[in-house]
Amino acid sequence: MIKKIKVLIADDHDVYRDGLKMLLQSDGTIDVVEEARNGLELLEMAPQYSPDVIITDLMMPGKSGVEAIKELFESGYKRIIAISTFESEQLIVDALHAGVSGYIIKNAKRGEIIQAVKEVYSFNKYYCKSTSLRLAGMIDELKVNRATKEKLDLFSEKEKEIIRLICEEKTSEEIASILFMSKRTVDGFRSRILIKMNVRTVAGVALYAIRNHIFLPKPVDSPE
Repeated sequence: MIKKIKVLIADDHDVYRDGLKMLLQSDGTIDVVEEARNGLELLEMAPQYSPDVIITDLMMPGKSGVEAIKELFESGYKRIIAISTFESEQLIVDALHAGVSGYIIKNAKRGEIIQAVKEVYSFNKYYCKSTSLRLAGMIDELKVNRATKEKLDLFSEKEKEIIRLICEEKTSEEIASILFMSKRTVDGFRSRILIKMNVRTVAGVALYAIRNHIFLPKPVDSPE
């Protein structure tokens, strides 16, 4: 017997919710385990039914879809799809920032909605085929910001401090003196930094640090 994908849906419009349930279950591989009418119900139902995938509208009374998504993501639910309209581009970006794995427009074709569920169930991202150029640009910017944050999170505050001093061409002895550490400890930090950055030289450290906003070079004074 094939294991069906358990889906929990949330939308405050009964007609749309009923239609979405019928559409999903018609595929034969998806089982809608429950329906929520707002963000609060969604948060209550998620731990009760342990869905594989959550599909939620972004504009609901009480607790909004974006607020619910953030709480769900922080609670460990990583496979969430946002449903929205063409006019809700900023809400979609907010939802992606809050943790959704993808989004679909409410009038998306039957096959696309089912495809979105299966992609997200497999831990892939899914962006609606009707994405506007403006929204695509906003998503790209979000991806860049996320990538930068992930790289920043690689380093502790102490490592970032040492990286900045390396970029200022300080030697290990000078860094040790400035930070009240032993040269041996500084050398250990330098080795770990090179490994994390996958570089071999001071120039490589500087280039990585500048590209990922860890170090900001001082502007060169213009000639008088």
